Amino acid sequence: MILIVDDTRANIIALQKILQLHNLSVDTAESGEEALRKILKTAYSLIIMDVQMPVMDGFEVVEILKGSNRTKDIPVIFLSAVNIQKKFISRGYESGGVDYITKPADPDLLILKVKTFLKLSEQKNELKKIRDMLTAEVEIRKKAQADLLHYNELLEERIAARTAELTAKNDELEFRNHELQQFTWVVSHDLKEPIRKITLFNKIIQEKYLVNDEKAQHYCDRTITAAERMTKLIDDLIGYARLSSNASFSPTDIGKVVSEVLGDFDFLIEEKAANITIGPLPKVNGIESQLRQLFQNLIGNSLKFVRPDATPEIKISGELVSCKDFDAAADPKGRFCRFTVTDNGIGFEQKYVEKVFVIFQSLNDRNSYEGTGIGLAIAKKIIEMHNGIITANSKLGEGSSFVFVLPV
Repeated sequence: MILIVDDTRANIIALQKILQLHNLSVDTAESGEEALRKILKTAYSLIIMDVQMPVMDGFEVVEILKGSNRTKDIPVIFLSAVNIQKKFISRGYESGGVDYITKPADPDLLILKVKTFLKLSEQKNELKKIRDMLTAEVEIRKKAQADLLHYNELLEERIAARTAELTAKNDELEFRNHELQQFTWVVSHDLKEPIRKITLFNKIIQEKYLVNDEKAQHYCDRTITAAERMTKLIDDLIGYARLSSNASFSPTDIGKVVSEVLGDFDFLIEEKAANITIGPLPKVNGIESQLRQLFQNLIGNSLKFVRPDATPEIKISGELVSCKDFDAAADPKGRFCRFTVTDNGIGFEQKYVEKVFVIFQSLNDRNSYEGTGIGLAIAKKIIEMHNGIITANSKLGEGSSFVFVLPV
């Protein structure tokens, strides 16, 4: 809005009409005092000020406006028909006016200047808003930075405290783990000794006292079989506990590892006439003894859980992939390797996939298929120690496919 200040009513009306013809909002004041009162209540974009007025002239009004932070930026155009000498014009600019127009003024020129100063005023206000916003943003960021610094200090303190706590717990855990391993070895020795005696005495009884008693021989055989199963269970438990011990990682040729494992199963492969297909197997960084045990357990399962009406078919393959995901795309430069051990054995229902990796869990009749239910639990623990993942895809009566991904 524009404020017209003039002590002559006729001048106000004439100027008001010119401005309103150009759709400009106008307010009026007939003295300097009235103008100041209105300026206190209303924010004006431009003031057109008459110089010669009683009590308080235009120069004095503008000087008062320029002394206030709230009104100092309002542009003022002086308009005068009396004070047209150079000294008055100079004083108008010195007092803070943006222009000094003498009467009679050209209406077109006046409107052009009014619109120009209005535009400048709007731009100045926009810049002020932007500046205020930037100032506020800077303050907010300064506060955020100070808060962040404070939180970082707190976080560092907490991390240091937590690290010390975890280090102490890790040391304690290693000590307990060492104790547990010693305990496992002692207990396994103490358990195996009576089992060996049970087996030995049963064989002596069979050979010396029960040669002609088939029923007694049968019960002794069952006792010896149960003792052997107990020995296998103890060995598997020792193997599972041993995985917690520290071991160093080194580049491991998986092809060589698989060849050695198949060599160990030579007799069983020949006995079951199994067909083994081996694809390219890349090297990975790992613990060779554990990776050998991993493939030994998986291939051993495939040779154990065969269908009586089918020739065992086992496929072992590996490929580099882009990420640690079962469905990751093949990538010759990938940092992970996806291995697959597939067979055409008895399989299992897919809904039990999580159960097969749990220690002591077995989905099959142990009278038909020997096992302790620890082999796949050991396999999973080895994979996890190598920062990998493992799963299985299977159909009952059609076979299983064990898939695991390891970092190269």
